[in-house]
Amino acid sequence: MTDTRTRLAHTSQLGAGELGKVRALLDAAFEGDFCDADFEHALGGMHVLVHEGGELVAHGSVVQRRVVHGGAALRTGYVEAVAVRADRRRCGFGAAVMAGLEAVIGRAYVLGALSASDAGAALYGTRGWSVWPGRVGALSPDGPVRLPDEEGSTYVWVPPGGAALDPAGRLDFDWRDGDVL
Repeated sequence: MTDTRTRLAHTSQLGAGELGKVRALLDAAFEGDFCDADFEHALGGMHVLVHEGGELVAHGSVVQRRVVHGGAALRTGYVEAVAVRADRRRCGFGAAVMAGLEAVIGRAYVLGALSASDAGAALYGTRGWSVWPGRVGALSPDGPVRLPDEEGSTYVWVPPGGAALDPAGRLDFDWRDGDVL
């Protein structure tokens, strides 16, 4: 039986070598569709790292974002960079990463949100995350803009005691470089 270890750490607790291993995992898992801006989005918050036999096999992070909904700016834990090494998929590592991230969201945020790839959508749905049924937008430098391409792939999770959401309402995410969601 191989030793599996799950670690929760803030970006500031990860050295350059460990961040390099995270980036390598993400580059491989996303098959070249993971850019510098995507990596930047994953930094500055809490990371769940899963090691098996001393090797990094899974990662995910949660960073704080503001989401405007119903006239309020909600403190949102935004899930980023969830990946499992290709040869270790379907072994429960993605669920372990999400359990750790959800624990952080449940303690620190009123809402969890993420943008799911087609490959990742099933994992999130089985964990109680749901596709946002309303419109999705962003607070751009030029004012609010709708992001219709993000509708149908933006998932939310409300922890116990979290935000009351109007499913007919719009979610407007704070602006950032690269992909907004």
